[in-house]
Order: sequence, then structure tokens, then C-alpha cells
Amino acid sequence: MSHLSSAFKKKLLCRDRVGAMLFLLFCLGYGYQSTLIPLFPGDEYEPFTARTLPSILTWLGVALSLMLLVTGKTDDNSGAITDFNWKLLIGFLVLMALYGVGLTVLGFVLATSLFLLAGFYLLGERRKSILLGASFPFVIAFYLLLTQVLDIYLEPGTLFLLFN
Repeated sequence: MSHLSSAFKKKLLCRDRVGAMLFLLFCLGYGYQSTLIPLFPGDEYEPFTARTLPSILTWLGVALSLMLLVTGKTDDNSGAITDFNWKLLIGFLVLMALYGVGLTVLGFVLATSLFLLAGFYLLGERRKSILLGASFPFVIAFYLLLTQVLDIYLEPGTLFLLFN
């Protein structure tokens, strides 16, 4: 009997299903938060509001996570990677947190360029031409596209405002 329950647990609690359950919880939380988005008076009669896209994303996420819950395979059959580089994951989590803080202080261009440079370095790239060539020119081109072509305002950062 214990062998049967062990096999059942192994099939039930595989990586695919645990990930699907976590994603389902995230989507449900996101969906609840999207219902709290305030609407302008009269928006309830509009076909597209501030809640429309978050609602669509919620339903898509719920559907995909339910599909993965149903079709999930055991770790032996799914080809899941069992050895995981935790140091790299923690490094990227710290880097993303620093990027969030650096964005308000350094501004979009400098913070994003440094984020990409450090991310490439964490992934093992050591050539300076690649590190600098793939981060700064790409971010500057993206910044120009956002600000000049699409007319989107990006905060310059408090460091930039101090020197002006």
C-alpha cells in the first residue's frame, strides 16, 4: 500500500504540477488585483477599459496553468532539469532588486545598461566588447524608440535631476 501511495505522490507532486499550481495562485491573485483597478465614470459601458487586458491575461494564465495541471508528467518522464544553479538564480534575484532601486536613482538608460551588463557577466560573458556593445547601444536605441518615436515619458532618475 505504501508503494502505491509513494508512486501516487511522485506523480501528483511533480515539477510541472507544482509549477502550475504556483502559477495558478499567481494568476488568481493578479486577477483579484485587476478587479481593484479604478475606472473612470462611464467606463463600465466601454468595450475596452483599464481592466480589460489584465482580465484577459488572468484568464489566459488560469487556462494555461489548468492545462499544465492536467497534462503534467512525472519528473522522470518530463525531462526536467534536476541539477539547478541556485547561485545564478540568487544572483539574478539580487540583480533584479538592485535594478528596481537603481531605476529611480540612476534613470532608465544607466540602470538598464548596467543591469544588462551585469546579467551578461553573471551568465559567463567576459569579453568587454560584447558586454559593452550589447548593453549600452541597445538600451540607448530602445530609449530613443520609447521617448522619441512612441512619445513615452521615462523618468530620468534622481541622480540626473541633482546635476540639473
